Amino acid sequence: MFYIAIFFQYVSQYMKTRLEYRSDFIVEILSDLFNQTVNLVFILVVFGHTQFLNGWNRDEIIFIYGFFLIPYALFSAFFNIWDFNDRYIVKGEMDRILTRPIHSLFQVVIERMELESLFGLVTGFIIIFYAGANLGLELTWYDPILFVLFAIGGALAYASVFIVIASVGFWSDSKTSIMPMMYNIGNYGRYPVDIYNKVIRFMLTWVLPFAFVGVYPASYFLGKEEWYIFSFLTPVVGLVFFTVSVMIWNQGIKKYRGAGN
Repeated sequence: MFYIAIFFQYVSQYMKTRLEYRSDFIVEILSDLFNQTVNLVFILVVFGHTQFLNGWNRDEIIFIYGFFLIPYALFSAFFNIWDFNDRYIVKGEMDRILTRPIHSLFQVVIERMELESLFGLVTGFIIIFYAGANLGLELTWYDPILFVLFAIGGALAYASVFIVIASVGFWSDSKTSIMPMMYNIGNYGRYPVDIYNKVIRFMLTWVLPFAFVGVYPASYFLGKEEWYIFSFLTPVVGLVFFTVSVMIWNQGIKKYRGAGN
């Protein structure tokens, strides 16, 4: 309850700060919307030249992309740690974090929140409903429950990769360029993994679990029975990878030497 109370206090202060500069807040939302639109247009352009992509039609790919935006929006809102190494390790802000009686990762997460990224949830649902209507998909009473579990699992799987990369900074004080590269690799989760070769498919499933953010959970709702086992593994994989990433973070904290001489 203590952590929950702290979280909502940070959310309250964050909203007060962001709404103080409403124009910037709106511009960031429009910027995210533009970026998502560009990615959607890219899919439409691809299917302007072909009807199927390794057996997947246009609306199925659009549905996967729409689903991907849901866990990605959760990740972007609460795990905005792309500059962790530079800000907290190189510039020494981790020293301040460690003086407080709250778990260090929790503090970093709530300090770096970008709640405007949650607007991506709206975009994702619009795309899902559009593609689902075109595909004639029907829902059962338990599908919304599975949807929530899959979305949370995907967000945790996505976050785990970046927590591990951020943790590398505890062993290395120098700046690294891994984080931007990993953001680009994460985009592979927007598309069906069977369009890639076996090595990339294995990497996106069991090493960098980006496939559990988009294609695997979305496959359940698309009725792709051959992928069902991966769909139902999404919450498990997300929880396991996230737990491991927090353990690596905790070990890294013990290696942190501070910003002083």
